[in-house]
Amino acid sequence: MRSDYERIVDIQETIQHIEKYAIRRKEAFEKDELIQSWIVRHLQIIGEAASRLSEHFRKSHSEIPWSNIIGMHNILVHDYFEIDKSIVWAAVENELPNLKIHINKIIENKA
Repeated sequence: MRSDYERIVDIQETIQHIEKYAIRRKEAFEKDELIQSWIVRHLQIIGEAASRLSEHFRKSHSEIPWSNIIGMHNILVHDYFEIDKSIVWAAVENELPNLKIHINKIIENKA
């Protein structure tokens, strides 16, 4: 079983994977189905990792909107054909940078 710390590192690495293609900006995301699939898949991974963190860990880091992250995961996985690309991009552009900051702080404090 993976530890909470290992899952946080997974989230950190997955954010880096998203950033690799998000840097191409919204226009590329809207036009390129492969970039859309890449980003959606990696957001799913973040949500899955978040859902498997212990309740204690999530409560200890309540500055992170875990329920929103897990909720997005559920939408991306279970309502795949109803995904709104503009909401996905808004999450990448507006929420992911804050998540990255918090995740990096958690990892730095652990080291």
